[in-house]
Amino acid sequence: MAQYGKRTRAAREAFAGKENLTVEEAVTLIKTNANAKFDETVEIAMSLGIDPRHADQMVRGVVGLPNGTGKDVRVAVFARGAKADEATAAGADIVGAEDLMEIVQSGKIDFDRCIATPDMMPVVGRLGKVLGPRNLMPNPKVGTVTMDVEAAVKAAKGGEVQFKAEKGGVVHAGVGKASFDEAKLVENVRAFIGAVAKAKPAGAKGSYMRKIALSSTMGPGVTVSVDNANAE
Repeated sequence: MAQYGKRTRAAREAFAGKENLTVEEAVTLIKTNANAKFDETVEIAMSLGIDPRHADQMVRGVVGLPNGTGKDVRVAVFARGAKADEATAAGADIVGAEDLMEIVQSGKIDFDRCIATPDMMPVVGRLGKVLGPRNLMPNPKVGTVTMDVEAAVKAAKGGEVQFKAEKGGVVHAGVGKASFDEAKLVENVRAFIGAVAKAKPAGAKGSYMRKIALSSTMGPGVTVSVDNANAE
């Protein structure tokens, strides 16, 4: 416990007084101080000038990170017949129909992404109260309700990240691992920020991107200059 406290204090001292850094500076700081005994995830949190309670201010979307997430994503697919076979061949971890619905209803959710063919949505719709709060409900807007299950499964496995504004207008996601090269992390961070920028809703008023912070799983956070982060 003392060792953990010592490491935490050292990290906080390294971060002290540093704010509104460039993406490159923030990534370097985070990588240098990610000293846990596992490969920490680099996480981004963005505070947006929106009120997601209003439909015209909701922010959601999907982005393919150029260098992947470094995470083994488990994918479930609701499909029947040939489409179920297609999903299995593409690498889906769990494939089913009513049988999969019963598994999810029982509380066993052993997957990170859920995909469905359009004809399965009446079945999947019964799981809204279970999948919705976990941000796992298939949605055509982010490509998870589709007949092209092969492409959807491969995208999910290959580093595609979904995002959705939560209460308070905050969007967050994992954008890589601390073991990634700095240049690859920077590229992933900028790709994510760019996707959120493009998802700006029509109802957003005033300043859209208010604050951006990066951190590792066990480390402190550091703010990133909004102007630098959103630079092309």
